[in-house]
Amino acid sequence: MTDRPKFFDDLAGVAGGAISVLAGLREELASMTKARVEEGLRRLDLVKREEFEAMAELARRAKAEVEALEARVAALEAKPAETTRHSV
Repeated sequence: MTDRPKFFDDLAGVAGGAISVLAGLREELASMTKARVEEGLRRLDLVKREEFEAMAELARRAKAEVEALEARVAALEAKPAETTRHSV
């Protein structure tokens, strides 16, 4: 009676196969869900954080450069006024 009937061996094989199939289905479902979410995000025209931070840094640099140029222009515009006052 130590031998198991073939039925139980077959049942164990079917159960093992079913578990493998279910694991594969779970992975496929996760992959499909991820693809759908990414597709939805692309449609929303969202930007990745790295891209946003790079553009923010470029904007900060451009603003600093503009402010420096504005100060330089203001100094150059003030210079002729000083020259005129000294000449008179």
